[in-house]
Amino acid sequence: MLRTQSPLMGYLLPIALGTLFLYPSQASAQKASAQKVNATIVDAPLTLSLTADSSVVSACSEGAGPQVGLNARAVSPGGNPIRYRWSTSAGRITGDGATVNWDLSGLAPGSYKAFVDIETGGTDATCQAFSSTSVLVNACPPPRPVCPNISITCPTTLGVDQPITFSSNVAGGTPNVTPIYNWTVSAGKIIEGQGTSQIKVDTTGLAGETVRASLSIDGYTLDCADSCSIQLPVPRIQPRKFDEFSAISRNDEKARLDNFAVELQADPSSTGYVIVYPGRSSKAGESQKHTSRVIDYLVNSRGIDARRIVTLTGNPKEELMVELWISPRGATPPTP
Repeated sequence: MLRTQSPLMGYLLPIALGTLFLYPSQASAQKASAQKVNATIVDAPLTLSLTADSSVVSACSEGAGPQVGLNARAVSPGGNPIRYRWSTSAGRITGDGATVNWDLSGLAPGSYKAFVDIETGGTDATCQAFSSTSVLVNACPPPRPVCPNISITCPTTLGVDQPITFSSNVAGGTPNVTPIYNWTVSAGKIIEGQGTSQIKVDTTGLAGETVRASLSIDGYTLDCADSCSIQLPVPRIQPRKFDEFSAISRNDEKARLDNFAVELQADPSSTGYVIVYPGRSSKAGESQKHTSRVIDYLVNSRGIDARRIVTLTGNPKEELMVELWISPRGATPPTP
């Protein structure tokens, strides 16, 4: 039997068929879009770089010893928080997070490593990264050589033709160096103490000269030296008594004065002293009269310059006495 269809079915059937084909297409598009977003999140890398503020340090760094700052630069996908774990092959890490301090004090010379592990993650996955850096610890350089402090003491007690002593004091300088004393003198002769901190020098025949003692301290790589100078005294020139006589005859007195005049003429730079000691029983003015007679003979009869003759009067004695003195230039005048 043949049935006829309602006209309404003719209109509804195409719409239903269109709906069946539309929904699967939209679902596929949404799924592809979600997969693309997930792929973007998964493919973003976790980046990490580790740097040290110095790659070479000295084991003799001042203060707290060699210190190195470490800086980890990391980028997390999705902006998730990063966790840092630090470790080293030697030394000590202080601090936390991306920036820490590496204490290398007390380590022997050599190469050492610092390590950092980082970890980050969201609800779906966890990412990790690892990096390291090396620092070379150099040995201490040898200490800079330093001269010791050297001081020389010059002698204070000096005598003509007498030995003199120079002393030294050496302190400080490069440690663990045994000083070697090497003395030299500009005049005289070292008679004791060469190689020690004190020397004795013979100054015979050096009156009035300057003696310089120089000390060089060997054993150091530097020129370590000092010196001290002293002027030796000159002998004290003394006047000498040439003659003396009492109240003798006039002719004998002239003979004595003749010899005195010859001596004065032999050394024109010398001075003659005539000292008259009056007698206890002498008459007043007798000593002055005798002095005038002596000077008159020396000046007028023997031609001696009056400026070269000095007269002195001494204390009274038992009888009148005359002393004749020769005083070289620079000598201390005689004392009655």
